[in-house]
Amino acid sequence: MLKGHRTWIFDNKPVIISTGTVGGPFEAKGKIPEAFDILHGDTWLEQDSFEKAQQVMLEEACQHAIKNSPIQKEQVEFFIGGDLINQITPTTLAAKTLDIPYFGIFSACATSMEGLALAAFIINAGGANYILSGTASHNSATERQFRYPTEYGGQKPPTAQWTVTGAGCGLLAKAGSGPVVTSATIGKVVDLGITDPFNMGSAMAPAAVDTIITHLKEMGVDHSYYDLIVTGDLGKVGREISFDLLHEKGVPIKEEQFEDCGIAIYKEEQPVLSGGSGTASSAVGIYGHYLKKLTEGKVKRILAVATGALHSPMSMQQKGSIPCIAHAVSIESGSDIS
Repeated sequence: MLKGHRTWIFDNKPVIISTGTVGGPFEAKGKIPEAFDILHGDTWLEQDSFEKAQQVMLEEACQHAIKNSPIQKEQVEFFIGGDLINQITPTTLAAKTLDIPYFGIFSACATSMEGLALAAFIINAGGANYILSGTASHNSATERQFRYPTEYGGQKPPTAQWTVTGAGCGLLAKAGSGPVVTSATIGKVVDLGITDPFNMGSAMAPAAVDTIITHLKEMGVDHSYYDLIVTGDLGKVGREISFDLLHEKGVPIKEEQFEDCGIAIYKEEQPVLSGGSGTASSAVGIYGHYLKKLTEGKVKRILAVATGALHSPMSMQQKGSIPCIAHAVSIESGSDIS
C-alpha cells in the first residue's frame, strides 16, 4: 500500500459515488456555474454571521451528496472535514448537524485532498464502507480572520486572491459506480521564507511542485500519464511559478495539461486579482468541475493537487514566514466496482 516514502496505492480502488457542491452569488457569475448543485443569492444564507453561513453550506453539500447517492445517511460511517476558521468551528458544527462520527482535520486550503486521501486509505484498508469528506470557505469570514473586514475596503496588490464562498463534498465508497481514487501522495511542509499574506501563490508554488515531482517519481510515471494535473488555489501568479519550476526540474508539462481551480472558477472580468483561493476552491473545483470531465469521458486521469498556506493570524502578527503544503490524489475514470 505504501510506495516510496509518501505515496499510498489504493489497490481496492475506492469509488466517489456522489458529490455535493454549493456556491454563493459571486460564484454563480463565474465561468463554471454548472459545477454547483446549489447556488445562493446572497452571502448570509439567512444566518446572523458569515461563519454560520459557511457551516450551512457545508451541511448542504454533504446532504446533497447523500441525497444523490444510493445509500442512506445512517450508512455513512465517518465524516472527514476541516476549514480555515478558528479551530475549524464551522466544520465541527456541521458535523454536529450531520450526526456522523467525525475526524476534524486542518491543512488550510489543502484540506479537501487531505480528507479525500484519508478517506480512501481507510476504505481501502477495510475500515469503512462509506465516508463523507468535504470542506467549505466563506469570503467574508476568511477576510476578517486573516486580513481585514470587508467593510474596511482595504486595497490589495495584484498577487492577492479572492476566497471562494462555497463548499464541496465527496461520498467515497468501497463499491459502486463513479470515478475511482487510485493513489495519493502526502505533502510535506515547505517554507521558503515568504512573509507576504497577499502573495499566497508564490508561497505555495514550491510545495505544489515538490508533491507533484514526488508523486511522479514514486509512482514511476511520466507527467503525460495524467490528462490534467490540477492545483487547488495557486492562482495566476502561483501557477506560472509552478509551471516554470516544473520545467526547471525536468517535468516538461504542457500549458493545457496544468490547470488551477482558483483560475477555473471565475471569469477574467471578475475582480479576483490573481484568482480564487480558500478551502472551497479545490473542493468545488475538483468535486464540481473536474469530476464532471471524468464522468463525461472528456478526460480519463486527473492528479488533484490541493495547495495550502499553513499560517495563522498569530504567526502573521509575530512576523513569521508562511509554511505551505500540498496533497495530491490520483482520480481516474471508473466503472462499477463490486
